[in-house]
Amino acid sequence: MIELDDLPEMENAVMILAFEGWNDAGEAASGVIEHLAQLWEAEPVAAMDPEDYYDFQVNRPRVVSEGGQRRISWRTTRILVATNTSIGRDVILVQGVEPSFRWRAFAIELMELAQAGDVTTVITLGALLADVAHTRPIQVTVSSDSEDTRHRHDLEASTYEGPTGIVGVIADAAIQVGVSSLSVWAAVPHYAHHTPSPKATRAIVSRLEELLEGPIDHEGLDDDARAWENGLDALASEDSEVAEYVESLEEAQDTAELPEASGDAIAKEFERYLRKRGTDD
Repeated sequence: MIELDDLPEMENAVMILAFEGWNDAGEAASGVIEHLAQLWEAEPVAAMDPEDYYDFQVNRPRVVSEGGQRRISWRTTRILVATNTSIGRDVILVQGVEPSFRWRAFAIELMELAQAGDVTTVITLGALLADVAHTRPIQVTVSSDSEDTRHRHDLEASTYEGPTGIVGVIADAAIQVGVSSLSVWAAVPHYAHHTPSPKATRAIVSRLEELLEGPIDHEGLDDDARAWENGLDALASEDSEVAEYVESLEEAQDTAELPEASGDAIAKEFERYLRKRGTDD
């Protein structure tokens, strides 16, 4: 880990993590970290050494221009700290790209940082593509492998078995070091995968408010979510096949009485998604 600044003294902190790529349909999860970092004016304190964890033929560095000077920007994972938040707790935000290799070492480094920052809760964020309609509330599910955590937040135990991403590895690593761990996933309409989904980002933020028991300003997310939904409405209005498909998804969700009955439905969709990704990879 490359230290950019000293980690400030913290107490009862929460670490929130999201990674681009496999775990981030519609950029919904990484969008939450970006929103919180801007909202709480989080400051960078460290970054993972890209030489240790990334294949540069997969995550290529970029040439950027700053102040008239060209330089190389290396894709990696950044760690930011917010000490003046609306939830009354210090927050460590982890934002980056899913590593290419050495996942266990990657997770260990982050857990060592969590312990140094007196982190008591780790929350991993993810988003998956699912057969859901953009016109309906975004389904968000929360799970934990800790019985105490499930009891505190009234959660169901996950029964999923199959391939996982780096967020699953980190969630398990947190449990191994005795830190409460929560996994939060949003379902993004698969026919809208080519654009960022601010509606899903907004849904995750709302769920975080409940889990962290504190208000989080939605600054701009509501407007962006409406614009995203209006854009997909316009697409459906111009294509009868898309319109019919969206209508069939709406009927299926309404029949299942979503979002009240969304937990089991998204859990099954999540399992199918992960198994498919594991097969594709």
